[in-house]
Amino acid sequence: MKFSLPCVIFAGGKSSRMGEDKALLPFGGYETLTEYQYRRLLPHFQKLYISTKCDKFSFEAPLIFDDETLGTYAPTAGLLAVFHHLDDEAFFALSVDTPFVDEAVIEKMVSSFNAGEMEAVIAKSPNGIHPMCGIYTRKLLPKLMQMVQEGQHRLGYLLKSSATHFVPFDRDDPFLNLNHPEEYQLAIKKIQA
Repeated sequence: MKFSLPCVIFAGGKSSRMGEDKALLPFGGYETLTEYQYRRLLPHFQKLYISTKCDKFSFEAPLIFDDETLGTYAPTAGLLAVFHHLDDEAFFALSVDTPFVDEAVIEKMVSSFNAGEMEAVIAKSPNGIHPMCGIYTRKLLPKLMQMVQEGQHRLGYLLKSSATHFVPFDRDDPFLNLNHPEEYQLAIKKIQA
């Protein structure tokens, strides 16, 4: 099944907690985590893009570049760039460092989005909300632009002040974020198991 909603993999973060660019770490038999994410998601979406600051990848994929003049590594800059690049009314956003968000999770998110008139649809598990696993609509653009102008880059702030639907999941496993080296090692063991 291919989702008509475009998907954007966000791979332009600073990776300060990892100590190196996590988007470029080897993963799942691929040269980089980004290529792993791109190859596994490609069969599920009609359109798939990578949001990044620059072309740092050794494989071909459609890229959406952040606006460098904003001078931030925050996801807000990436979201703005996506809305300026795509004509679509909404897109599915996924952080490059969440390799266990599978088709079942995405399907549940997309189904929830189709069911209502929301500005955002975001995954929520027992550990909390996952702003970089969700659907963002063009209705958020004015708020996003204002936030960036004011130097406010917290996605939690955007979601609290918008018509956001949180989709509940009873397990945290699919949303494992590879922020630190030990989480990366855990993910490598998990994918090899």
